[in-house]
Amino acid sequence: MNCEGGFDLDRLEAECARLDKLAGGEDFWNDTEAAQNTLRKRAALEKTIRNWENLNGRLYEQKEFLQLLQMEETSESELLSDIENALSSLFKEIERLEFHLVMDSGEDRANAIFSVNAGAGGVESQDWAEMLLRMYTRWAEEKGYQARLVSILGGEEAGIKNATLIIQGDYAYGYLRAEVGVHRLIRISPFDASAKRHTSFASVDVVPEVSDDVEIEIDENDLRIDVFRSSGAGGQHVNTTDSAVRITHLPTGIVVSCQNERSQHKNRATAMKLLRGQLYEMEKRKRDEEKEAQHAMKKTIGFGSQIRSYILHPYRMVKDHRTDVERSDVNAVLDGNIDAFIDAYLLSLIQEKANARE
Repeated sequence: MNCEGGFDLDRLEAECARLDKLAGGEDFWNDTEAAQNTLRKRAALEKTIRNWENLNGRLYEQKEFLQLLQMEETSESELLSDIENALSSLFKEIERLEFHLVMDSGEDRANAIFSVNAGAGGVESQDWAEMLLRMYTRWAEEKGYQARLVSILGGEEAGIKNATLIIQGDYAYGYLRAEVGVHRLIRISPFDASAKRHTSFASVDVVPEVSDDVEIEIDENDLRIDVFRSSGAGGQHVNTTDSAVRITHLPTGIVVSCQNERSQHKNRATAMKLLRGQLYEMEKRKRDEEKEAQHAMKKTIGFGSQIRSYILHPYRMVKDHRTDVERSDVNAVLDGNIDAFIDAYLLSLIQEKANARE
């Protein structure tokens, strides 16, 4: 019994040794950015190896407990219950690490630049967008991630028109890329005096925070930079001086903004980081679409690609339309308990990759 399975521990240890040898070279620090990137890769590999070694050791320990019970021909219910609980916890951790192993693209480990935008429908959709912002913030907090609000535009009556977060943590982008698309809410509107049922839409987009060692050419002549005063929802978390920055990338029409930093300089730097992520993801999506078209696996990710419905009336259910995963505990989902949907979607991607190789 072990938790390695198809996990090639020897290969990762050999790669660690290769990187160690590389780091010991006399000219290693001649290129600082390349050196730092190598050390980050080495640290990530070592963390993966240690995690699997730890899990394998704990699994072996539970195996010994079971063997002792069999040898003594006893069935102490309390000890058996402890073993079952320990194994259940271990298997959940193993499943999580298996997800990390299939997140093999460089950006999967990156921080996520997360944005939510209200759809057509005025105050209804704006309130729904704010509910989604809360849901994902709660999810990030439960994961131990840091969610930093960088831009928010409030609605006229309630809710928000759009907001952007930088969610910092290992594999933040790898997980949240499963949430890109349109989210639909069906409920009795709290803003309708006649208590009619309303359908609201909001879109979620996620791009990776691109590290500085990734080359992305941005011509300053292609940028329009506007400075404005922050406004709308956000309270104490939004800077209210005339230092908010909006950057428009003229060739693509991409618009990014940051209003949460204390100075115009910091807001501009953060906005440029958002723009780099958007440009990187745009190019990546073009390449992915070309590949997926070849394998007839193309998925729509633009506004209009409804991925999930949150139904509060006439019954209560959340359903993902890509995987058919359903949950009746709607309040828990809206409080950030969305791992079941994310995991199921990532598993479907793993299966698609396996099918494409066959």
